[in-house]
Formats: sequence, C-alpha cells, structure tokens
Amino acid sequence: MAVMDRTGVARGLEKIAAYLELKGENTFRVRAFTGAAKTVEGFPGSLSDAIADGSLAEAKGIGPAILQTITELVETGRAELLEELQREVPSGLVEMLQISGLGVSKVRTIHETLGIETLAELEVAALDGRLAALPRFGERTAQIILKGIGFLREASQSRLVHHAADEAATLAEALGRVPHVVAVHVAGEVRRRMETVRELVVVLVADVPPEEIFRQLSALPGASEIAGQDERRATLRLAAGTAVQVIVTPPQNLGAVLVQATGSAEHLAALAAHATRGGFTLAGTALWQGSRFVPTPTEEALYAAIGLPWIPPELREAGTALGTPLPRLLERGDLRGFLHCHTTYSDGSTSVAELAAACAAEGYGYLGITDHSRAAAYAGGMQPDDIRRQWDEIDAVNAANPGIRVLKGIESDILVDGALDYDDDLLAGFDFVIGSIHSRFTLTREEMTDRVCRAMESPYFTILGHPTGRLLLAREPYAIDLDRVFAVAAERKVAIEINADPHRLDLDWRVLRAARAAGVMISIGCDAHNLAGLANVTWGIGVARKGGLGRDDILNCRDAEGFLRFARARRP
Repeated sequence: MAVMDRTGVARGLEKIAAYLELKGENTFRVRAFTGAAKTVEGFPGSLSDAIADGSLAEAKGIGPAILQTITELVETGRAELLEELQREVPSGLVEMLQISGLGVSKVRTIHETLGIETLAELEVAALDGRLAALPRFGERTAQIILKGIGFLREASQSRLVHHAADEAATLAEALGRVPHVVAVHVAGEVRRRMETVRELVVVLVADVPPEEIFRQLSALPGASEIAGQDERRATLRLAAGTAVQVIVTPPQNLGAVLVQATGSAEHLAALAAHATRGGFTLAGTALWQGSRFVPTPTEEALYAAIGLPWIPPELREAGTALGTPLPRLLERGDLRGFLHCHTTYSDGSTSVAELAAACAAEGYGYLGITDHSRAAAYAGGMQPDDIRRQWDEIDAVNAANPGIRVLKGIESDILVDGALDYDDDLLAGFDFVIGSIHSRFTLTREEMTDRVCRAMESPYFTILGHPTGRLLLAREPYAIDLDRVFAVAAERKVAIEINADPHRLDLDWRVLRAARAAGVMISIGCDAHNLAGLANVTWGIGVARKGGLGRDDILNCRDAEGFLRFARARRP
C-alpha cells in the first residue's frame, strides 16, 4: 500500500519547486517540478502501479530524477531532495509565498534585509512598521500582508473538499475491512459538500460494542494514535496529521447517528426543535417519544417519524426551512454538455480528440472547448492563427465522431477596460464565449463591477466565468457587487458559471438563490486541464445542489441546440 497518495505527492513536488525558487535555482528546474506536480495530480489510476509498470516514467515532464523523488514520496512519505532543501531553506519562507502579493523577490528581500524566517516574525514586522519601510513595500503592502497572514492561518485549519473526500474514501475502505464493521458512512462536511472541510467524520455500523472496534483502529495503515475516546466515539489521528472522528453505532440507531454526524449545527438545532413540537426528543444518538425508544435504522426513518421528508445532506444548512417543499435537485444525469476545458492549444495537457472521446464515454452530448485567449500569455493564450487551426481540428473531430458534438468556444480575458480579448469579427466565429478575469484583482469594488458589466454588453458574451476570482484557501474573492452583476446578466441574457474546479467552486453556493431569483441562468463549467478534470463536475453539481438548483436552472442541461440558441440570442 502506498504511504502517500497523489495529492500528497503533488504537494511535495510543489514544495520542492518553491524551495528551489527561493534558493535561486535554475528556472527550468523549478518549472520541471511545478509541471510534474500538475502531471501527478491529474494522473489517472494508481501511482504505485504506474511506477511499477513504467507508465509514469512515460508521462509528460517525468524524467528519471523527478521519478525517483516521486517514488520515494509514494513508498516512504519522504524524499531525500525535499529534506535536503528543508535543511537549507527556512520553511517559513515557503509559507510566505502563499500570501497574496508576496513573490519570491519580496520574500528574499524580507529574509535578507530583516532576517525574518517565520510568519510570526513577519506579522510583527508588518505591525511595527519595518515592513512598510522596505523599498517597494509601503504601508498598503504591509496591510495586505497582514490580511494574508490571517487568511493563511484560517486556511491552515481546513482542506479542500476533493482532498478531504479522497482521504475519507481511502479511510472508509480500510475501516470496512475491520472485523465486525457492517457498514461505513462518510459524514460531516464532506457529505454536505462544503467547499472546505475542517474535520473528517466517519460513522461505522458494527455488531459488537464500540470499544472492540476502537481497539483495532490503531493497526490501520496510516494511523498513528487514538485519542479522545468515549463510549461510542474516538478521534483517530493519521500519520499525515489528519484527525478523524470515528463514531460507532448499532444498526437500529444508524439514522439518528448519521444525521447528527452529518450536521450542520443549525440544521440539527432546527430538527430537534421540530421533533420536540411533535412530542419527540432527538438526543443525538437516538430518537425518543417520551420514554419509548424509536428505532431509526435509516435517516429516512428518522425524518418520517417526526413528520418530515428526507432532506438531502447538501441542504442541511442554515436557511433550509423545515416542512417546506423541497426542490428536485440537480443530478449528474441531467447534464447534457461538458463546458469549460483547456487543451494543448493553451495550458491543457489533452488534445481535442482525446477530450471528445472521454466526454462521449461519460455520456455527454456535446463538449465546449474554451482555451485561453492571447492576453493570458502565461497560460499559452491563443493567437488568431492558433484559433483557426483549432477550428479546423474541431471540424475534423466532429466529422469523425458523430456521437458527440464539439463546440468552438474561448475563455476570453476581460481586459481592465471591460473589453473582451479579440475583436468582434473573430469573436463571431466562436459558438460561445466565456468571459473571465485573470488579472488586476485589486481594483475597487466599483471599478471591478463596472469592468464586468461593460464586458457583458458584448453580444458575443455567453457566460461569466469564475465570477469572483477566488481560489479557496489561497486567494480571497476580488471586490465585486454581485447583485448588480446578477441584474445586468439577467438583462443581457448572460449565464453565470459555477466553476467546478475544486480549488475555486465559484459562484459560492450561498449566493446562488439570489442569482436565480434575479433571473440569471447558471452554467456548470469544469475548468478541466486534463482528463482527470472531467471529475470536477461532481463538485460543481454539489455547489448547485447546495444552492437548491435543479435541471431547469442549469444552461448545460439543455441539448446542444438549446445551448446554442441561448448563446446566439443577442448576436447581430
């Protein structure tokens, strides 16, 4: 069994790249490790198997030296190169690179001029004026850094939902092999599809007392210790540092326990109050009617006992009124088209034909290719000649694959003045246009809102991509008046994207109801840069469901012709 999973290996390679950059190593070497991290994160299948059969060695950007480092990480959780760099470069400098606005040159300046090596020292320097006094810093930069330190500390307590879900699934598989464990259920924030997760929670159904199960947990692969144990729950600490709450229940109580373990706290409080009004007591581990124990072998049984329909976990948040009709939430089978993906024409690693074949295999009727526009030079943005070559290739793929239709799209940068990248004559040749912001994130709220609203005036603008620019646990949303954006989008018949990349999940589910109330159509775009990115749709669907959206609310639940009618409605 591999000691470190794909995500851990990718993070290790990214750390190596950061250390090398801070040391001033060759740029090509830094980029090699950064590229290898992306390859690993998007690599299909088991890394252990790929190392053994040689397929990883053939992957893009995986040379012998990097392969050796990956092998060490997979097999031992350590790497000689990483440990050597950690001895040479203070780890706090790498943490500083995660603060928005702090690049390598500024971190070096801070370290060499002020001798700062930790976030705590950086915070003190920002507060006492030393940071502001540095050349090219100033008070505004010091305040931005202070804000970034706070954000980084908050982020350190959480992990992205797809990483947490992968970790929980691996653990659940191992727990399912423990003797006398009848069933395993992942609960908590992962089950509710929260965008970031602070705690893993797993419910075990067992036919023996909990203490017999707990005695076996420390022998699990990757487990380091058992802590905080009581009569029915224990905290399992994994070798990677993750703490997992493990709850053991007999079958007759599963429903009550699973509801409690899933949360949220607001939903549980509302549920308990509703139960009390009906003469029941919901005490976390069990449902009672007076002194009579009420068996709840399933969640459905619990909700039915207190006079409620079963509520999907995604809706178990503050704001879901009990007893009101529940919407029919979006399902994977409702989606007809796969949107927002990048190919080898910009910064993707997959060809048009490969994406088409993969989407056809997933049951999609159409695929919208949206490589970066030329303003995104860092991402290999396409020049006009590249676009025409891609259009020819798409025509050829469509001719050869009648089972799926490939649409010609673009992710056009919204320039600082609100113009779209490329002139109207070229934009008119695309089937649809996603407009996105990739630069100048520090505009004022009014300036950024004006920028986006001016862009939506273009008759070729179809979808607003990742509308707030956030990167979860890495970059806060830029300042923007979403209510005004929603109003203009509704008026101009522009859709707004749920960007399903689990690093973004933007729009936030908390504002989706407001968007639909304003009359805005929503699309789900996966922002896929490789074949593994097709799985991002899971997280986009989770956001839509948390926002109470169903099939009729989502643009790419329409067939290809319906989608194109929407895209062409305002064109001259």
